Amino acid sequence: QVQLVESGGGLVQPGGSLRLSCAASGSILSINTMGWYRQAPGKERELVATITSGGSTNYADPVKGRFTISRDNAKNTASLQINSLKPEDTAVYYCIAQMFASGALYYRNYWGQGTQVTVSS
Repeated sequence: QVQLVESGGGLVQPGGSLRLSCAASGSILSINTMGWYRQAPGKERELVATITSGGSTNYADPVKGRFTISRDNAKNTASLQINSLKPEDTAVYYCIAQMFASGALYYRNYWGQGTQVTVSS
């Protein structure tokens, strides 16, 4: 069974930093793009950042210059370094990965369970 597990969320003061991690496990043959989404209370889930297997990155405008996504292909992990946190960054952060699992016919998106990030003084 293939799954994604996030970690690293928590409560942080404005201006602080956090590092979120995402680990993929199971019978994985290949991982294409990995990324992070977030969902604030009462709002739709939105894209935060993505990274391809080759290392190309893409960021949503509100997080450019403050968030950095990275990955370790050998370990099937992705990370999101979050700096200069603002109260509006408060949300549940979800990891997503396009993975080709053993026995599958094609790539499909897998989601983690989410990790809460709260920015408050």
